Amino acid sequence: MALVQPATPGQPATESLFRVEPGRSWPPGATPSSPRADRVVVDGKFFRLGAEKFPLKGVAYGPFAPNAQNEPFPAPPQAAQDLKLARELGANLLRIYAVPPRWFLDLAAGQGIKVLVDVPWPKHLCFLDSPPLQQQARDAVRAAAAACKGHPAVFAYSVVNEIPAEIVRWSGARRVEAFIEELIELAKSVDPEGLCTFTNFPPTEFLRPENTDFACFNVYLHERKPFEAYLARLQMLADTKPLVLAEFGLDSLREGTARQGEFLSWQIESAFRGGLAGAVVFSFTDDWFRGGMPIEDWAFGLTTRDRQPKPSFAAVQRAFRAAPRFPLSRAPKVSVVVASFNGGRTLAACLESLARLNYPDYEVILVDDGSTDDTPEIAQRFPSFRTIVHQRNLGLSVARNTGIAAATGEIVAFTDADCRADEDWLHYLVGALLDGPFVGIGGHNLPPPDDSLVAAAVMVSPGGPAHVMLTDREAEHIPGCNMVFYKWVLEEIGGFDPVFRKAGDDVDVCWRIQERGHKIGFSPAGFVWHHRRSTVPAYLRQQGGYGEAEALLLRKHPEYFNPIGRSIWRGRIYAPAKTGVFVERSIIYHGVFGSGFFQRLYAPTPSSALMSCTSLEYHLLVTAPLLALSFEFRLLLPLAITSFALTFGVCAVAAAQASLPRNKRRLWSRPLVALLFLLQPIERGFARYRAGLTIRSRPRLPERAGTPGKVTPAQVAYWTEGGLERFEFLRAILDELERDGWGARSDCGWEGHDIEIIGNRWSRLRLTTATEELAQGRRVFRCRLKPEWSLLAKVIFWGALGVEIAVIGLLAPMQAWIWMLLLTLPVLNWFLEHEQSALQETVAALLDKVAARMNLVRLEEP
Repeated sequence: MALVQPATPGQPATESLFRVEPGRSWPPGATPSSPRADRVVVDGKFFRLGAEKFPLKGVAYGPFAPNAQNEPFPAPPQAAQDLKLARELGANLLRIYAVPPRWFLDLAAGQGIKVLVDVPWPKHLCFLDSPPLQQQARDAVRAAAAACKGHPAVFAYSVVNEIPAEIVRWSGARRVEAFIEELIELAKSVDPEGLCTFTNFPPTEFLRPENTDFACFNVYLHERKPFEAYLARLQMLADTKPLVLAEFGLDSLREGTARQGEFLSWQIESAFRGGLAGAVVFSFTDDWFRGGMPIEDWAFGLTTRDRQPKPSFAAVQRAFRAAPRFPLSRAPKVSVVVASFNGGRTLAACLESLARLNYPDYEVILVDDGSTDDTPEIAQRFPSFRTIVHQRNLGLSVARNTGIAAATGEIVAFTDADCRADEDWLHYLVGALLDGPFVGIGGHNLPPPDDSLVAAAVMVSPGGPAHVMLTDREAEHIPGCNMVFYKWVLEEIGGFDPVFRKAGDDVDVCWRIQERGHKIGFSPAGFVWHHRRSTVPAYLRQQGGYGEAEALLLRKHPEYFNPIGRSIWRGRIYAPAKTGVFVERSIIYHGVFGSGFFQRLYAPTPSSALMSCTSLEYHLLVTAPLLALSFEFRLLLPLAITSFALTFGVCAVAAAQASLPRNKRRLWSRPLVALLFLLQPIERGFARYRAGLTIRSRPRLPERAGTPGKVTPAQVAYWTEGGLERFEFLRAILDELERDGWGARSDCGWEGHDIEIIGNRWSRLRLTTATEELAQGRRVFRCRLKPEWSLLAKVIFWGALGVEIAVIGLLAPMQAWIWMLLLTLPVLNWFLEHEQSALQETVAALLDKVAARMNLVRLEEP
């Protein structure tokens, strides 16, 4: 575990990591300087009020015909009765569409009901073309925040509701986002403790202001599967923020009261099962006043205009009573495995969070992987947990395998000692696992609110833990700090590979599970709090460990890496850090004439070409040779300087595009992020190559029979009587490669060869096959064996050339014999060519072995 800096001067580092106060279960950040206990705060993907979670069970209220005081609310006696009835409904939130008078807030507080305040202003006009309209919006937001400031009944401000899509298209999405952000900043300047959002809807789902405290959407979809699928999409758009369903409902006038009740019941259940932070039913009553007149041809209310409950009232009441934790279809036993090596700084907080999980049947297994700190003493404070002690450190994978072997649960969950689980962690992960076609599932790993300023910069720097999504529900990869699997599937694949001691074990497990045809899911609500590294050295040590893991993964799974050793993901990477520099603009699908109901944002792919300018290979193969040659050839000096400038420029742009949390920004934050973008690829690349040099060479195979000293031909051919297909031969070759521990990458349809074999650190070989059809069904399988240098070999050879030229350029005028250094290059070339020939010889022997097993006859070359 990395050491961390104290959050404030004089504060111990242990307290800065996790602060657990008696009776509290919320994450760090609930310090004496936090908002008052009667104000709701954001808690990861949910909300919290005091020590308890605050799931929003809301109902829309109003607008109404003006009362005697010309307020768009009922008279106080009627409002008091309405609030009492809303409380009987089980609602804890009212969404209102006008700024409430103080007396209304007092009545709401008396019933224990919070209020979501929509701030009305003319957003249906082209407001960005009119400075007076913009000022009117600012004045409205400022007045609303001033009128409600500090009141315990206020939940949040929605600075605007449903900006028409064609107005956004007319004004430009980015300009509209910037104006929404300005309004939110204005509201927070008046009421700093108030949460702020804006209420969106499907036609403008592409609007994503950065400074909203939570995502808020109105959704009217009447079919269950499309509704649940769209909520899953909105969870991906909300990312790490809470998601609130701000309006949904059904017109009982057209659909009937019975249908309305059934409809609202399953929509509330779907929303909470989907991990939403709250749901607001539209609406409390049919009494609705808009545009200066009562609306009488719609009846969305749970009560009639005279406040008589409809059947839907009871249906919503039952649903609210069950929310947010609707019962699971079943509750299989879960074994939670925590592997810890010297994790004493954070272990106590981790175990305390696991002791408070809202799940009926689970056990916690702590695997002490040879710790030398106070881990054993901490473990003794949790006698209900099982502790397994390794006398020496055997690595992360072995520790997790030990936990699997000891597990008695049907499901095995994994988290790390520097994590802290949300109390509903297992409820949401297990629920999604049981309801989907998955054998494993993961969730978010969020940085705690009290993480240090350096940790915030690390969070948006490259290389952090991330999930990779194939769809809105299916994942290609889930981080090891938050993953759950059926025990049987872990046993089916043989558990974690012990070769991964520090990292990479989760990637390997995910790939092996998917190779067997299984699927892995993702639950946005099943999250853990996970600290990032809080010092630059700790971050670089972590990236070095990841680089070592990449070398191991490349050897074991070459098909998931490109020719230069970079991992290839089919899905989209979700992480606070961007994977590259964006040089293209996003594209919005508006529909014909801007009429699309679901108008989506298509984000460009980050430029991997530009990011390659920060790689270790770029420094060794481009910048270093240019710099070396510039000592002898001064005309190359501008190119060397340009190469340096390009690298630094890419890092600066990446830092400028990084999404740093506003409350964590300092003048030095983005320069630090730029520095990490510069150092991370170097450290990780160096570790990857260093580890690649220590990985065992190719497996030993018997030598080919034949004339001693005969050069292995670049092609071999095998004859068969018939009946055997080339694809069967290739499958047998792949199986043999896997049995013998080779790394191999098969063709995915885009290559000009069938199999690429990773021979050793110096060479690889591309195998191409073809079938010659002969008479009477006989066939000849021709195999071309084309070896080539590995990327490491190329880097070393050309790097050596650059270094030697630089040395010669500096010393040749004084020491002419220095030119003799160039003689080392033919020697190095001979060695690399010899390695290629050895690989070719060994693969030919493997082909002979496979052919003999399949009764193929090798044809000798004339």
